Amino acid sequence: MAHLGSRRGRALALPVGLALTASLGFLPSGAASAAELSDAPAATVTTDGPKLSYVVNVAGGRWTASSVKKAIARAGGEVVVAYDQIGVIVVHSQNPEFAKTIRKAHGVVSAGSTRTAPLSAQSVTTVDEGAQTLSAAEAKAAAARATDEQDPLEPLQWDLPAIKADKAHQKTLGSKRVTVGVIDTGVDDTHPDLAPNFDAKASANCVSGKPDTTPGSWRPNPGESDHGTHVAGTIAAAKNGVGVTGVAPGVKVSGIKVSTPDGFFYTEAVVCGFVWAAEHGVDVTNNSYYTDPWMFACKNDEDQKALIEAVTRASRYAERKGTVNVAAAGNSKFDLAADSILDNSSPNDTTPGDRVIDPKVCLDYPGMLPGVVTVSATGAKDLKASYSNYGLGVIDIAAPGGDRTEYQTPDAPAVNGRILSTTVNGGYNYKAGTSMAAPHVAGVLALIKSTHPHASPAALKALLYAQADKQTCTNPYDIEGDGKIDAVCEGGKNKNGFYGAGLIDALDAVRR
Repeated sequence: MAHLGSRRGRALALPVGLALTASLGFLPSGAASAAELSDAPAATVTTDGPKLSYVVNVAGGRWTASSVKKAIARAGGEVVVAYDQIGVIVVHSQNPEFAKTIRKAHGVVSAGSTRTAPLSAQSVTTVDEGAQTLSAAEAKAAAARATDEQDPLEPLQWDLPAIKADKAHQKTLGSKRVTVGVIDTGVDDTHPDLAPNFDAKASANCVSGKPDTTPGSWRPNPGESDHGTHVAGTIAAAKNGVGVTGVAPGVKVSGIKVSTPDGFFYTEAVVCGFVWAAEHGVDVTNNSYYTDPWMFACKNDEDQKALIEAVTRASRYAERKGTVNVAAAGNSKFDLAADSILDNSSPNDTTPGDRVIDPKVCLDYPGMLPGVVTVSATGAKDLKASYSNYGLGVIDIAAPGGDRTEYQTPDAPAVNGRILSTTVNGGYNYKAGTSMAAPHVAGVLALIKSTHPHASPAALKALLYAQADKQTCTNPYDIEGDGKIDAVCEGGKNKNGFYGAGLIDALDAVRR
């Protein structure tokens, strides 16, 4: 899907104007540990190629992993971190034949390079997320319209009444015992709307594939994307008389940074993010990205299937530990249930080319992984957003993601069809995308978890879908108003390709 601006996050730059290996019987969870390689023979393979990163997926428990680690050393690989609890090992190697060699080792299920560009020192890139600035005049007018119960900018947040979040807040703001992990570009926890609810103990920097808990490591550096900070505000901006209000303004939010300075979300970082969330009390994760460098990774490719396998193991592990995983569906207007899709942006870290893929074989992950809640976007008139991916049997639920104001104009006093939320350095801006829809769902799940603290991930998802406001198919769908059909919705009122089970309902989420 088109990640406009940063290319990675599912925020849309609008002109301003596997069934894979099931539970494999891994040992109980423990801290990720580096391999002991002192007894491994010296590598006798070529090690002068470009240094790449790999994931190696093993078939069994700790003893098998130990044997594989020795084989990794013999093949010219260096273990960065081993997640023995899910049988995924992150490796760096300069052996051009490393993946082919290690796949032959006993106990290896799959292995593949996580990127096509070599590991190297990357420069910080200033990223344009397609944001629209909140003007001083808009802010002043909103504050003048705000009631005593509203934060100053809340009148501009048409998305809250769209899902009845304003009414839900009259009952509860959510529980401080619930934490939503934002797996993204980092979260600026110094923002006055985020600081009151930030959970530093559940935050980390996973960019290398190995968690870094240095205080502040989870923040975006100067010049890096504010995408994760915007997402975090939609979920849990505090109701504190400042700025905006989140969907669940009483819950905790953590930052799990997984994107490189250049905005790439690689498999090893995503694996680290899910495992970190699983082991640090995160109840819900929000994933508004696809895993680079493949927009769709294909299970019939030896490298790409290993990447899908690794992230599948990590996301399933998180769910087994009690976490619900939410993901954005993407911004390319794709029918994800079609027989074929043209992917012309992969691999995006070197030279992309055209390829026609079958979405039953090639997955946009984590969004299309089993168990993950896949979210499409709606605009201010509750119609599928012009850019949003869709697909019967793929989309689970819909939520406000914003759209061009000329396509779906919000009711006054709101003035912009995009989503207003937090940005870095204490600011606020508008963005649109399925990136903005997913955190609305994560926030509603946090409210459900607050109301039903002992509910399992399966029960939480069942409540989410059952409580959704059913949306019938929008046909004919001519969002541009030019007489041309822009997409076709399939399915019935209870489940269809545009809206899944329907539009999320925050008020029902807080009813016992």
